[in-house]
Amino acid sequence: MALSAIAIRNAQPRSKPYKLSDGHSLFLLVMPNGAKYWRFRYRLLEKQKLLALGVWPEVSLADARVKRDSARRLIDDGVDPMVEKKRRKLRAQIDENITFKGVAEEWFVKITREERAEVTLSKVRWLLEMVYPFLGNLPLHEIEAQEVLAVLRKVEATGRYESARRMRSVISRVFRYGIATGRAKVDVARDLRGAIIVPKTKHLAAITRPSEVGKLLRDIDDCPGYAITKLALRMTPHVFVRPGELRRAEWSEFDLERGVWSIPAEKMKMRWPHQVPLSRQVLDLLDEIRPLTGHSPYVFPASHTWKRPMSENTVTFALRRMGYSGSEMTAHGFRAMAATLLNEMGLWNPDAIERQLAHIESNGVRRAYARGQYWEERVRMMQHWSDYLDQLRGGGNGDRTGDDSKVVKVDFGGRSRRSAQ
Repeated sequence: MALSAIAIRNAQPRSKPYKLSDGHSLFLLVMPNGAKYWRFRYRLLEKQKLLALGVWPEVSLADARVKRDSARRLIDDGVDPMVEKKRRKLRAQIDENITFKGVAEEWFVKITREERAEVTLSKVRWLLEMVYPFLGNLPLHEIEAQEVLAVLRKVEATGRYESARRMRSVISRVFRYGIATGRAKVDVARDLRGAIIVPKTKHLAAITRPSEVGKLLRDIDDCPGYAITKLALRMTPHVFVRPGELRRAEWSEFDLERGVWSIPAEKMKMRWPHQVPLSRQVLDLLDEIRPLTGHSPYVFPASHTWKRPMSENTVTFALRRMGYSGSEMTAHGFRAMAATLLNEMGLWNPDAIERQLAHIESNGVRRAYARGQYWEERVRMMQHWSDYLDQLRGGGNGDRTGDDSKVVKVDFGGRSRRSAQ
């Protein structure tokens, strides 16, 4: 007997689920909690199957019958309605994610899982959020180069040429991901490089005159403020790693017996593991830091919680409080300081200096060769560099001349047990 709307409405729950049949294998399943589900039972390829058609009252009796009849037609054509339902759901999901924003968010999840640096992820997120109001709801495969260019022009109009350049790169990466996942055919942002203004390269400010370096080191020694920040400032010139690599340094990365800091690839800009030989001075600093932060995984934890590293701009803000403007010195400038003065010494192979700066050789074979070739020289160089900084701090000129044989004989001050191997 066919069901009626009144019979469905009046069907009361029982202690166990029960069925109300409508005919042609369609029935309403009434649950003990009062919920009512439409079900269609059918047989295909000698297998009994049950297809869910929705929930009453969202799916009315008339709607359920239409769905049943559609399923029966598919069965007559040899198509499994349950498989077809899954296909429709998958197509709907694909259609929902064909917009620029849908593809971009999917790509962003991918690069997040690849453990990209948090600074990189935050910059990408910031750029995407600027793009979404203009391109976010457009199907990726329908976006044209002129539409992307219009967005880039809006950023250029504010004078942020570097942001426009990076935005084009991010948009291009979204398109390439869309091509790889079948939701775009061409990267329309690829050929826009020549259509936007090329930003003038700006070198980060750095102090490179020996006398001024000495003054900076003395100012760091005399600066007031949070002890951990001051220790980070004192260590920065000796190791000259990137600011993010220093602030996220973890105690587990340091082998104090061998005198080596091993930075894992996921923390490095170029995604290649890096090792820093630790001079006697750096080992002494770590001995000083350990009682203060040894309870934290981070050598330099945040001031408000030991569970996170110090914030991105801590060292920069400390330099500003000391009176050094952005046009005089930056946290990144300690790398330029070391690169300039080490090269001026004439004692070190330029490739060894580049390796210590973690400037990665693009050729894989040469990179592997250089990595091993210069290690002993880098060990000597880093100790010589720390000794040189001590001379500058004391008011000397560092005496940067000399031959390499003098450097080989650098005394590690009785800490040979900790000297890098």
